[in-house]
Amino acid sequence: MPSWKLVTGLFIGFMGGLVAMIGVGYALVSIPSENVAAQSQNNVYYWADGKQMVATGTGVNRQNVTIDQIPEAMQWAVISAENKSFYDDKGVDPMGIARALANMARGGQTQGGSTITQQYVKNTYLSQDQTLTRKFKEMFISIKVGTKLTKQQILQGYLNTSYFGRGAYGIQAAAQTYYGVDAVKLKPSQCAFLAALLKGPTYYDPAGNADLDASADAKSNERRSKARWGWILGEMHKDRRITDAEYQEAIKQYPMPQGRKATKGMTGQISYLADTAKKYVLAHSDVTEAQFDQGGYQIYTTFQKSNVEALTASVKKIEKEKIDPKKRDLDKFVQFGAASVVPNDGAIVALYGGAGYENGHFTNNADTSGVPVGSTWKPFVLAAAMEYGTYKTDGVGVSPLSKYNGDDHLKVRKPDGSFFLNKDNSTFFQKNESPHPWGYITLRKAMEQSVNTPFVQLGVDVGMTHVRDTAKAAGILDQSMAKDLNPSFAIGTSTPSAIRMADAYATFAASGKHVDPYSVTKVKKDGRELDGFAKPKVSRAFEEAIADNVTDTLENVIQNGTGKNAKALGRTAAGKTGTTDSNKSAWFVGYTRQLATSVAMFRENPKDHKLLSMNGTAGVASIHGGDIPASVWTEYMKVALKGKSDLGFPDAEKIGEVADEAGAPSPTPSVTITPSETPSETPSETPSQTPVTPSPTPTETCRRFFCGGNGGGNGGNGGNGGVDGGTTLEPSPTDTTGQDPTRGNVNGGNFFGGQTG
Repeated sequence: MPSWKLVTGLFIGFMGGLVAMIGVGYALVSIPSENVAAQSQNNVYYWADGKQMVATGTGVNRQNVTIDQIPEAMQWAVISAENKSFYDDKGVDPMGIARALANMARGGQTQGGSTITQQYVKNTYLSQDQTLTRKFKEMFISIKVGTKLTKQQILQGYLNTSYFGRGAYGIQAAAQTYYGVDAVKLKPSQCAFLAALLKGPTYYDPAGNADLDASADAKSNERRSKARWGWILGEMHKDRRITDAEYQEAIKQYPMPQGRKATKGMTGQISYLADTAKKYVLAHSDVTEAQFDQGGYQIYTTFQKSNVEALTASVKKIEKEKIDPKKRDLDKFVQFGAASVVPNDGAIVALYGGAGYENGHFTNNADTSGVPVGSTWKPFVLAAAMEYGTYKTDGVGVSPLSKYNGDDHLKVRKPDGSFFLNKDNSTFFQKNESPHPWGYITLRKAMEQSVNTPFVQLGVDVGMTHVRDTAKAAGILDQSMAKDLNPSFAIGTSTPSAIRMADAYATFAASGKHVDPYSVTKVKKDGRELDGFAKPKVSRAFEEAIADNVTDTLENVIQNGTGKNAKALGRTAAGKTGTTDSNKSAWFVGYTRQLATSVAMFRENPKDHKLLSMNGTAGVASIHGGDIPASVWTEYMKVALKGKSDLGFPDAEKIGEVADEAGAPSPTPSVTITPSETPSETPSETPSQTPVTPSPTPTETCRRFFCGGNGGGNGGNGGNGGVDGGTTLEPSPTDTTGQDPTRGNVNGGNFFGGQTG
């Protein structure tokens, strides 16, 4: 039993050591300088060959100002919103630090400083490492700042080092970026708006940042911003920082900021390339947007300058030949998005994102979601049929020589023999673009001529859950797929990005091997290479026989079907056309063994971002994927593949069993295509009323064609015809009820897959 003298001595020694440690820690830290923190650097991007693409940063968008140049309304806005006790506290929140340390002990984040003083200290750190060392150092600095600097100096430093989004560091840069005025001229209402951004500009900038997070779309951000703006003004009024009259004037109207502007070097396609690479860096590292925008990073990309220039030139050439907005109103607001991916590798070598930041187009059309892909979805239905079979084949894969009814205006049969109904219980009929009487045709012929009815019925027979799983295996992201697995799901109501469509078709080109698309190979900061940028791994999405049979079928689309314009490429290629209802989008996605490329064309209302019909655009009745998009694809691929060998495709071995649709005559009559027949490749318009989902059928035990495969996929809804029982299908983006699909910058369009891919 130790004596009381020993215990007392140990306690005194411990406390003395602790005091000494605190004293040393206090003495060793220095007060941060807002001027040093303002010395941001450029971020430098490099092409795939290592040559510099562009140097762009925020140094020109940062200027410190003194406290007398910051309106009192701005000062009180941040105090009322962030730290009401600012003028009374010691600069450190002990409870906040204790919470942060406890959270770290559990393996969580340290959390931010809870006082303006602590946040100012945190802003000056170029490293945001979540470590005990950093947290203790921050605490010592905050204590020292609180004793050495006046509150006015601290507040000035905080507002000069805070990040307001859009690359704007400090209140002066924020005032110029959002309102085009110097900070001293900000009005109380504008001050409250800027103070709201400090909560997190990604989520409170009404321009939206859905490219970074799907929940940060423009509409949601504006709603959040208005709510916090109003709350801050209310707090300022409650704290008596503004008068009744000032409050009434400020709250009268939300001060909508200016739109985004192109920053240094961000013009043409460079803006979209850098944007894509930046998002990839943020998604695959611990670097925050605020840190990234401070600069000093070297980003090595997969983009090949010659390919980017060729893709841009192809879009501009065809656009110049076909689109004339001065002559035709229906040619206004036409946009293109395109991407090119290397099969069996995943490298994005080129993309086309739009007209450029300098022209006010800040949405990257190559990496956004919201444009339905139409019939370019059908290869996933065919692959699913080969992989899982139908409810009639007991898990044995279906041959592309199986025959289905290709006539127009057909009922869609459920596995239980009943038919899909509309909401009013009337019979649901699936349409083709053309009333041509195809009769019973092979799936190969249906793909060739892009006939809808066979693939809608096939999708139901296979199970839409299996179609969804097949598309996901190929590289399509969950969040970009239509949520309602109704019959129209089989003909392209989903909205993947151009990058993801090129990547998914690259899976077919690589005989079933999939690699996630990537745009960055290496990132350096201060001479050190960051972790997280290893090349994505190759995985097996389908058996070779499945992928090669899909390729063989799509090769025929170019040779004899709706993709015949792509024959001008002059080499072996496979591809699929796609056009959506009301002609609101048109796609062509095609590939060789060396390169897979997707091209999307659409019209978008610049005010509400809803898709507009392209009927009458380019002076023709309607736009099809085999027309302008295929022409852009062909022009680009000619240049991109110049000098490269024609590798052809592997021979497709016989696969599956011939499993004709229920009701098909035996023997099935053959169909002869005459030259006068016009190919149809537009997904049929869904009926004015939407079919009701069937009740679920029993789960199937096996759907795979290859018994030794990798498992049964999603068998939970296996036999239910692709829909969940008891629910009513909502109108899809391709219905004819007049419901225009809104293009959201849904992160599902992002090739990263949410934030991490």
